[in-house]
Amino acid sequence: MNIQAIKEQFPILQQEVNGHPLVYLDSAASSQKPRSVIDAISRYYETDHSNVHRGVHTLGSRATEAYEGAREKVASFLNAAHPEEIVFTRGTTTALNLVASSYARSVCKEGDEIVITPMEHHSNLIPWQQAAKATGATLKYIPLQPDGSLSLADVEKTITPNTKVVSVTYVSNVLGVVNPIKEITAIAHRNGAVMVVDGAQSTAHLKIDVQDLDCDFYAFSGHKMCGPTGIGALYGKKSLLEKMEPIEYGGEMIDFVDLYESTWKDVPYRFEGGTPIIAGAVGLGAAIDFLQQIGLDEIDKHERRLAAYAYDKLTAMDGITVYGPSSNRVGLVTFNLGDIHPHDVATVLDSEGVAVRAGHHCCQPLMRWLNVSATARASFYLYNTEEDIDRLADALLKTKEFFGHAIG
Repeated sequence: MNIQAIKEQFPILQQEVNGHPLVYLDSAASSQKPRSVIDAISRYYETDHSNVHRGVHTLGSRATEAYEGAREKVASFLNAAHPEEIVFTRGTTTALNLVASSYARSVCKEGDEIVITPMEHHSNLIPWQQAAKATGATLKYIPLQPDGSLSLADVEKTITPNTKVVSVTYVSNVLGVVNPIKEITAIAHRNGAVMVVDGAQSTAHLKIDVQDLDCDFYAFSGHKMCGPTGIGALYGKKSLLEKMEPIEYGGEMIDFVDLYESTWKDVPYRFEGGTPIIAGAVGLGAAIDFLQQIGLDEIDKHERRLAAYAYDKLTAMDGITVYGPSSNRVGLVTFNLGDIHPHDVATVLDSEGVAVRAGHHCCQPLMRWLNVSATARASFYLYNTEEDIDRLADALLKTKEFFGHAIG
C-alpha cells in the first residue's frame, strides 16, 4: 500500500489544525471520505437525483439503478447469498434496533435468554435491555477475561438451550479486541439461538463473509468505512427477514392498503419505509469500490501493524495505561495518562494538531469494568502512518510536561 498516495485522496487531511499538519486519529468514531466518494455523491445530485422505484422517467430510472446497484455492491462486499438480504438503514444503531424490536420481541418470552457481553457499544446493549423488559426474557452477559477478551469456555457456559438471541460486537470500539464470531455463532446455533453481529468496527477493516461466519444478522455503518453519514445496512438471512414484521410504516413499504388493513412488500422493501437514503447508498457503493481497489486484507495488515506499533510506543511511556489485549487487536489504542482527565488530554493533543477521541465511547458498563470513568482513544485507518503515531507520542510528552503534577 502506498499510504501517501492514499492519503492524498482525502481532501480533509490536507490541512493544518492549530498551526500543525492534521493527524486524524479518530476513525473509529467516523472515517474521512476520499474524493471518489465525495464526487459520487455530488454527481448523483447534479445529474441523477429523483425518487426511486416509482418514477418511470429517465431520472427516476437512473436513481433506482444507482440505489439498487449499491445494494448489490453491499451484498457482494459481505458475500450475502441474495441482494434482498440487505436492508438499508441509517446505520448500525438502526439496524440493531430493527432486529431487537422486530425479531427478538416476536420470538422471546419469559424464561428465554438474550446473551451479550459487557464490551458492547450502547447501540448493541440498550436495544436488548428493552427487548428483555418487553418480553420477560433474561439478559445475560458473557464475562470478560482480564485483558478484555472472550473465552470460548465462558461462551459455552453462558449460552444455553434457553437462549434465543446472541449479539456480540465483532471488534470492540474501546479495546480493539477481535472476537471469535464464527466460533460464537456455532455455539449459538448448537443451542438453537440466532447470532447477531455488531459490525460497526469490523466492516471497514476486515474482509467480511457472512456466509462463512454463518451469522444470522450483521449490522454496519457506512461512515466508518469511507462512506457518508446516515447510511448503513442490516444483513439478515432471507428466511428470517421474511418472518419479521416492519417497525416503521408509510409509503414504499406497503403492497396493498385498505381502510382497515394493509399488506407489506417483500423483503427488503418492507423495512425501508419512506423515501430512502438514496445519495447515502450511492456514496456507500463508491466507498466499497474504493476499499476493494485497495484490498481489505491489505488494510487489515496495515492497521494491525499500526496498532502493534502504537501499543508498544505508548506502553513504553511512563504514566500511560493502555487497555485491552497486547495482540489480536484492530487499529486502535485506548489509554489514560496518569490522573489527567481524557478530555484535557485530547484538548492538549488537539493544540498539536492531533485528533483523538475522549470519553466513555458509548460503553459505560465497560468503563466501569475497567474501573475508569473515561479514556482517550487513538484509532487508525488506511491513511495513517507510523509517523502519525510518533506525532501522537510527541504530543503526549508535551501533555505530560503541561500536567506534570498529575502524572502518577
